[in-house]
Amino acid sequence: MSALNTTHLAAGFFAPITDLGLIALDGEESASFLHNQLTNDVEHLGPTEARLAGYCSPKGRLLASFLMWRNASTIFLQLPREIQAPVQKRLSMFVLRSKTKLSDATEAPANQVVLGIGGASAPAVLQAWFEALPAKPYAKIDHELGTLIRVADAFGAPRYQWLMSLDTAETVKPALAAKLALGDTAAWQLSDIHAGVPQIAKATQEQFVPQMVNYELLGGVNFKKGCYPGQEIVARSQYLGKLKRRTTLVSIADAGAVAGAEVFATADPEQPCGMIVNAAPNDNGGVDALVEMKLAAIEAGSVRLGSAEGTPLTFLDMPYVLEPLDL
Repeated sequence: MSALNTTHLAAGFFAPITDLGLIALDGEESASFLHNQLTNDVEHLGPTEARLAGYCSPKGRLLASFLMWRNASTIFLQLPREIQAPVQKRLSMFVLRSKTKLSDATEAPANQVVLGIGGASAPAVLQAWFEALPAKPYAKIDHELGTLIRVADAFGAPRYQWLMSLDTAETVKPALAAKLALGDTAAWQLSDIHAGVPQIAKATQEQFVPQMVNYELLGGVNFKKGCYPGQEIVARSQYLGKLKRRTTLVSIADAGAVAGAEVFATADPEQPCGMIVNAAPNDNGGVDALVEMKLAAIEAGSVRLGSAEGTPLTFLDMPYVLEPLDL
């Protein structure tokens, strides 16, 4: 298995996703409990959809970002495994009398294997097993062979997560490998980055208000729902236009560029202008990354890694428009 480049990702690929964990919430008050904790509407989460959602500190800074969906009476929250245990513990502290129970569903039989599948040829390949595919991003299908969630598109092509049992994986992987390029978890991370979808990791917890990582542009924040931790600050950032920061897509010719690393604008070398949110290896010996930074730095375009004398960032086109919050 060789590293995949963006050409492979655009044409058609699949990759095991091994860095994500799954929290399950069971109980009749699971939706109302989460609705009061997360940035998005959980009470109206339908059985055929998935949603992004953030979990903030009281200061409005993201502790975690989730892909969230419902299967029957269970609500699932998908997040990086490295922060799953502490986030699950923190959420559990606030259950109190709510009729819900949190558990680790990462190794549950139905979710033992998660495959990321994307690119122009992906839909035709998946139709060998699914009569109908999710019609748009964040639509979901429950099937006897597992759960198929369409996530954000990249390179103008659909991407999917397929959660399945080990037995199903043994059956479908050879068929997928016959028609799609095989990548690893880093390939899926690279496709996520080119889709412009951020993920909060251990190195970036409590660094960003949701809008700093474009979360409301991706549908991850509902401004009409009720209170949740940090809600007042998130709303103030939206409606008072005080946030002049966004996350954008770059390439960095330094394989050591990782989430949490600071970047500096050459026009203002004394202080960092932003931080890497996510990074994944590209096929040029460096990384492609989502980087949160001041809008002024994005517009100026002269930004470097680590210091004003560091490796320059090459700005790439984002898959969606970065609307400034300067109202």
